Amino acid sequence: MAVAAQRIAVIGLGSMGFGMAASLLRAGFDVIGCDVAVDSVARLTAAGGRGAASPAAAARDADVVVSVVVNAAQTEAVLFGADGACQAMAKGAVFVSAATMDPEIARRLAARVEAAGRLYLDAPISGGAQRAAQGELTILASGSPAAFARARPALDAMAAKLYELGDAPGQGSAFKMINQLLAGVHIAAASEAIAFAAKQGLDIRKVYEVITASAGNSWMFENRVPHVLEGDYTPRSAVDIFVKDLGIVQDMARNARFPVPLSAAALQMFLMASAAGMGRDDDIAVAKVYARVTGAPLPDVKNKV
Repeated sequence: MAVAAQRIAVIGLGSMGFGMAASLLRAGFDVIGCDVAVDSVARLTAAGGRGAASPAAAARDADVVVSVVVNAAQTEAVLFGADGACQAMAKGAVFVSAATMDPEIARRLAARVEAAGRLYLDAPISGGAQRAAQGELTILASGSPAAFARARPALDAMAAKLYELGDAPGQGSAFKMINQLLAGVHIAAASEAIAFAAKQGLDIRKVYEVITASAGNSWMFENRVPHVLEGDYTPRSAVDIFVKDLGIVQDMARNARFPVPLSAAALQMFLMASAAGMGRDDDIAVAKVYARVTGAPLPDVKNKV
Protein backbone atom coordinates (compact mmCIF):
# COMPACT_ATOMS: atom_id res chain seq x y z
CA MET A 1 0.00 0.00 0.00
CA ALA A 2 1.14 3.56 -0.70
CA VAL A 3 0.33 4.55 2.88
CA ALA A 4 2.76 1.99 4.29
CA ALA A 5 5.66 3.71 2.53
CA GLN A 6 4.99 7.12 4.05
CA ARG A 7 7.24 8.00 6.99
CA ILE A 8 5.72 10.05 9.79
CA ALA A 9 7.62 11.65 12.67
CA VAL A 10 5.69 12.32 15.89
CA ILE A 11 7.40 14.74 18.26
CA GLY A 12 5.87 14.68 21.72
CA LEU A 13 4.68 11.28 22.95
CA GLY A 14 2.50 12.27 25.88
CA SER A 15 -1.04 10.97 26.26
CA MET A 16 -2.19 12.66 23.06
CA GLY A 17 0.95 12.22 20.97
CA PHE A 18 1.37 8.56 21.83
CA GLY A 19 -2.24 7.84 20.90
CA MET A 20 -1.78 9.63 17.59
CA ALA A 21 1.43 7.68 16.91
CA ALA A 22 -0.36 4.41 17.73
CA SER A 23 -3.17 5.29 15.32
CA LEU A 24 -0.61 5.97 12.58
CA LEU A 25 1.07 2.62 13.24
CA ARG A 26 -2.26 0.80 12.93
CA ALA A 27 -2.82 2.52 9.59
CA GLY A 28 0.47 1.11 8.27
CA PHE A 29 2.75 4.14 8.46
CA ASP A 30 6.43 4.01 9.28
CA VAL A 31 6.40 6.01 12.54
CA ILE A 32 9.42 7.45 14.29
CA GLY A 33 8.93 9.26 17.58
CA CYS A 34 10.79 11.66 19.83
CA ASP A 35 10.12 12.78 23.39
CA VAL A 36 12.11 14.20 26.30
CA ALA A 37 10.86 11.21 28.34
CA VAL A 38 12.92 8.15 27.42
CA ASP A 39 10.17 5.83 28.71
CA SER A 40 7.71 7.28 26.20
CA VAL A 41 10.06 6.55 23.31
CA ALA A 42 10.60 3.01 24.60
CA ARG A 43 6.84 2.53 24.74
CA LEU A 44 6.56 3.54 21.08
CA THR A 45 9.29 1.15 19.99
CA ALA A 46 7.56 -1.65 21.91
CA ALA A 47 4.40 -0.85 19.93
CA GLY A 48 6.23 -1.20 16.61
CA GLY A 49 7.51 2.31 15.99
CA ARG A 50 11.06 3.63 16.04
CA GLY A 51 12.70 6.08 18.41
CA ALA A 52 14.82 9.16 17.78
CA ALA A 53 16.99 11.17 20.13
CA SER A 54 16.05 14.64 18.86
CA PRO A 55 13.46 16.45 16.72
CA ALA A 56 16.04 16.70 13.94
CA ALA A 57 16.71 12.96 13.99
CA ALA A 58 13.00 12.20 13.97
CA ALA A 59 12.25 14.65 11.14
CA ARG A 60 15.04 13.57 8.83
CA ASP A 61 13.56 11.82 5.76
CA ALA A 62 10.00 12.12 7.14
CA ASP A 63 7.21 13.08 4.75
CA VAL A 64 5.14 14.52 7.61
CA VAL A 65 6.29 15.78 11.03
CA VAL A 66 3.49 15.91 13.62
CA SER A 67 4.33 18.08 16.64
CA VAL A 68 2.20 17.32 19.70
CA VAL A 69 3.65 19.63 22.35
CA VAL A 70 1.97 21.94 24.83
CA ASN A 71 2.37 25.48 23.52
CA ALA A 72 3.91 27.89 21.05
CA ALA A 73 7.24 28.12 22.88
CA GLN A 74 7.70 24.36 22.76
CA THR A 75 6.66 24.30 19.10
CA GLU A 76 9.26 26.94 18.26
CA ALA A 77 11.91 24.94 20.12
CA VAL A 78 10.95 21.77 18.22
CA LEU A 79 11.30 23.63 14.94
CA PHE A 80 14.22 25.98 15.46
CA GLY A 81 15.97 25.03 18.70
CA ALA A 82 19.09 22.93 19.07
CA ASP A 83 18.64 19.82 16.90
CA GLY A 84 15.41 21.36 15.60
CA ALA A 85 13.22 19.73 13.00
CA CYS A 86 12.92 22.46 10.39
CA GLN A 87 16.32 22.26 8.74
CA ALA A 88 16.38 18.46 9.02
CA MET A 89 13.10 18.09 7.12
CA ALA A 90 13.22 17.43 3.40
CA LYS A 91 12.19 20.26 1.12
CA GLY A 92 8.46 19.99 0.57
CA ALA A 93 7.82 17.94 3.72
CA VAL A 94 5.00 19.23 5.94
CA PHE A 95 5.15 20.23 9.60
CA VAL A 96 1.79 19.64 11.35
CA SER A 97 1.49 21.73 14.50
CA ALA A 98 -1.09 20.32 16.94
CA ALA A 99 -0.37 22.71 19.82
CA THR A 100 -2.93 25.25 21.00
CA MET A 101 -1.53 28.74 20.52
CA ASP A 102 -2.31 32.33 19.65
CA PRO A 103 -3.20 32.50 15.92
CA GLU A 104 -0.70 35.30 15.34
CA ILE A 105 2.14 33.13 16.63
CA ALA A 106 0.97 30.28 14.39
CA ARG A 107 1.19 32.63 11.42
CA ARG A 108 4.73 33.69 12.35
CA LEU A 109 5.93 30.11 12.78
CA ALA A 110 4.35 29.13 9.47
CA ALA A 111 6.09 31.99 7.67
CA ARG A 112 9.49 30.87 8.98
CA VAL A 113 8.90 27.24 8.00
CA GLU A 114 7.64 28.17 4.54
CA ALA A 115 10.55 30.54 3.98
CA ALA A 116 12.82 27.52 4.56
CA GLY A 117 11.08 25.62 1.77
CA ARG A 118 8.93 23.38 3.93
CA LEU A 119 5.15 23.25 4.35
CA TYR A 120 3.22 24.14 7.52
CA LEU A 121 -0.22 23.01 8.64
CA ASP A 122 -1.82 24.78 11.60
CA ALA A 123 -3.77 21.83 13.03
CA PRO A 124 -4.79 22.00 16.71
CA ILE A 125 -6.62 18.96 18.01
CA SER A 126 -9.62 18.21 20.20
CA GLY A 127 -11.00 15.02 21.68
CA GLY A 128 -8.77 13.84 24.51
CA ALA A 129 -6.38 10.94 24.98
CA GLN A 130 -8.95 8.19 24.43
CA ARG A 131 -10.00 9.52 21.05
CA ALA A 132 -6.36 10.08 20.11
CA ALA A 133 -5.68 6.41 20.80
CA GLN A 134 -8.68 5.39 18.71
CA GLY A 135 -7.77 7.61 15.76
CA GLU A 136 -10.95 9.61 16.32
CA LEU A 137 -9.72 13.11 17.03
CA THR A 138 -11.22 16.30 15.69
CA ILE A 139 -8.53 18.27 13.85
CA LEU A 140 -9.08 21.98 13.13
CA ALA A 141 -6.66 22.64 10.30
CA SER A 142 -5.64 25.46 8.02
CA GLY A 143 -2.81 25.77 5.53
CA SER A 144 -1.95 25.65 1.87
CA PRO A 145 -3.50 23.09 -0.49
CA ALA A 146 -0.03 21.56 -0.88
CA ALA A 147 0.28 21.11 2.89
CA PHE A 148 -3.13 19.44 3.09
CA ALA A 149 -2.33 17.15 0.18
CA ARG A 150 0.95 16.01 1.72
CA ALA A 151 -0.49 15.48 5.21
CA ARG A 152 -3.95 14.13 4.35
CA PRO A 153 -3.26 10.37 4.66
CA ALA A 154 -1.76 10.89 8.12
CA LEU A 155 -4.54 13.27 9.17
CA ASP A 156 -7.17 10.76 8.08
CA ALA A 157 -5.51 8.08 10.22
CA MET A 158 -5.59 10.28 13.33
CA ALA A 159 -8.98 11.98 12.99
CA ALA A 160 -12.64 11.10 12.82
CA LYS A 161 -13.34 14.68 11.78
CA LEU A 162 -10.94 16.83 9.80
CA TYR A 163 -12.07 20.41 9.32
CA GLU A 164 -10.32 22.33 6.54
CA LEU A 165 -10.64 25.91 7.70
CA GLY A 166 -8.83 27.89 5.08
CA ASP A 167 -5.50 28.21 3.32
CA ALA A 168 -3.97 30.61 5.86
CA PRO A 169 -2.18 29.23 8.93
CA GLY A 170 -3.69 30.74 12.08
CA GLN A 171 -7.29 30.01 11.15
CA GLY A 172 -7.14 26.57 12.74
CA SER A 173 -5.73 28.09 15.93
CA ALA A 174 -8.43 30.77 15.98
CA PHE A 175 -11.16 28.13 15.76
CA LYS A 176 -9.47 26.14 18.54
CA MET A 177 -9.44 29.17 20.84
CA ILE A 178 -13.21 29.56 20.43
CA ASN A 179 -13.54 25.93 21.44
CA GLN A 180 -11.26 26.47 24.44
CA LEU A 181 -13.21 29.53 25.55
CA LEU A 182 -16.38 27.45 25.66
CA ALA A 183 -14.70 24.39 27.17
CA GLY A 184 -13.13 26.39 29.99
CA VAL A 185 -16.35 28.22 30.82
CA HIS A 186 -18.32 24.96 30.77
CA ILE A 187 -15.85 23.20 33.10
CA ALA A 188 -15.91 26.11 35.54
CA ALA A 189 -19.72 26.16 35.41
CA ALA A 190 -19.92 22.39 35.94
CA SER A 191 -17.58 22.70 38.93
CA GLU A 192 -19.67 25.47 40.45
CA ALA A 193 -22.93 23.60 39.88
CA ILE A 194 -21.87 20.26 41.34
CA ALA A 195 -20.26 21.87 44.39
CA PHE A 196 -23.35 24.04 44.91
CA ALA A 197 -25.54 20.93 44.72
CA ALA A 198 -23.38 19.22 47.34
CA LYS A 199 -23.64 22.27 49.61
CA GLN A 200 -27.44 22.07 49.31
CA GLY A 201 -27.31 18.54 50.67
CA LEU A 202 -28.39 16.96 47.38
CA ASP A 203 -27.34 13.49 46.30
CA ILE A 204 -24.83 14.54 43.67
CA ARG A 205 -25.03 11.22 41.85
CA LYS A 206 -28.74 11.83 41.41
CA VAL A 207 -27.95 15.43 40.38
CA TYR A 208 -25.69 14.04 37.67
CA GLU A 209 -28.40 11.68 36.47
CA VAL A 210 -31.03 14.42 36.36
CA ILE A 211 -28.90 17.13 34.77
CA THR A 212 -27.50 14.88 32.03
CA ALA A 213 -31.12 14.22 31.01
CA SER A 214 -32.09 17.91 31.20
CA ALA A 215 -31.55 21.14 29.30
CA GLY A 216 -28.77 22.32 31.61
CA ASN A 217 -26.44 19.54 30.52
CA SER A 218 -23.22 20.17 28.60
CA TRP A 219 -20.62 17.82 27.15
CA MET A 220 -18.17 18.97 29.81
CA PHE A 221 -20.65 18.40 32.66
CA GLU A 222 -21.39 14.91 31.41
CA ASN A 223 -17.73 14.06 30.81
CA ARG A 224 -16.04 15.68 33.83
CA VAL A 225 -18.48 15.39 36.76
CA PRO A 226 -17.98 11.60 37.05
CA HIS A 227 -14.40 12.39 38.11
CA VAL A 228 -15.84 14.41 41.01
CA LEU A 229 -18.29 11.63 41.89
CA GLU A 230 -15.40 9.18 42.15
CA GLY A 231 -13.07 11.64 43.87
CA ASP A 232 -10.60 10.88 41.08
CA TYR A 233 -8.61 13.87 39.84
CA THR A 234 -6.07 11.95 37.79
CA PRO A 235 -5.36 14.42 34.97
CA ARG A 236 -6.99 13.64 31.64
CA SER A 237 -6.65 17.36 30.91
CA ALA A 238 -4.99 19.46 33.60
CA VAL A 239 -6.03 22.68 35.32
CA ASP A 240 -2.91 24.42 34.01
CA ILE A 241 -3.94 23.71 30.41
CA PHE A 242 -6.87 26.06 30.90
CA VAL A 243 -4.74 28.60 32.75
CA LYS A 244 -2.73 28.72 29.52
CA ASP A 245 -5.60 28.56 27.03
CA LEU A 246 -7.95 31.02 28.71
CA GLY A 247 -4.95 33.30 29.14
CA ILE A 248 -4.51 33.21 25.35
CA VAL A 249 -8.21 34.03 24.96
CA GLN A 250 -7.74 37.06 27.23
CA ASP A 251 -4.73 38.26 25.24
CA MET A 252 -6.57 37.88 21.94
CA ALA A 253 -9.65 39.65 23.28
CA ARG A 254 -7.65 42.53 24.73
CA ASN A 255 -5.86 43.05 21.42
CA ALA A 256 -9.21 43.02 19.62
CA ARG A 257 -10.85 45.32 22.21
CA PHE A 258 -13.48 42.61 22.67
CA PRO A 259 -15.01 41.96 26.13
CA VAL A 260 -14.94 38.34 27.37
CA PRO A 261 -16.18 38.55 30.98
CA LEU A 262 -17.33 34.92 31.26
CA SER A 263 -14.01 33.46 30.17
CA ALA A 264 -12.23 35.97 32.42
CA ALA A 265 -14.20 34.69 35.42
CA ALA A 266 -13.47 31.09 34.45
CA LEU A 267 -9.76 31.89 34.13
CA GLN A 268 -9.75 33.21 37.70
CA MET A 269 -11.17 29.90 38.95
CA PHE A 270 -8.50 27.92 37.14
CA LEU A 271 -5.83 30.28 38.48
CA MET A 272 -7.20 29.81 41.99
CA ALA A 273 -7.06 26.02 41.60
CA SER A 274 -3.50 26.21 40.27
CA ALA A 275 -2.41 28.52 43.10
CA ALA A 276 -3.89 26.02 45.58
CA GLY A 277 -1.53 23.33 44.25
CA MET A 278 -3.97 21.68 41.84
CA GLY A 279 -2.36 22.78 38.57
CA ARG A 280 -1.56 19.22 37.52
CA ASP A 281 -4.89 17.79 38.70
CA ASP A 282 -7.72 17.09 36.28
CA ASP A 283 -9.34 20.35 35.17
CA ILE A 284 -12.58 19.60 37.06
CA ALA A 285 -10.50 20.12 40.23
CA VAL A 286 -11.96 23.63 40.16
CA ALA A 287 -14.82 21.94 42.06
CA LYS A 288 -12.38 21.31 44.93
CA VAL A 289 -11.78 25.05 45.19
CA TYR A 290 -15.49 25.60 45.79
CA ALA A 291 -15.47 22.75 48.31
CA ARG A 292 -12.57 24.24 50.25
CA VAL A 293 -14.08 27.71 50.35
CA THR A 294 -17.64 26.67 51.20
CA GLY A 295 -17.28 23.33 52.95
CA ALA A 296 -19.33 21.60 50.25
CA PRO A 297 -19.01 17.85 50.95
CA LEU A 298 -17.52 16.36 47.80
CA PRO A 299 -16.32 12.72 47.71
CA ASP A 300 -12.88 11.96 49.10
CA VAL A 301 -9.97 12.36 46.73
CA LYS A 302 -8.58 9.03 45.52
CA ASN A 303 -5.67 10.36 43.49
CA LYS A 304 -3.53 13.36 44.26
CA VAL A 305 -1.05 14.65 41.69
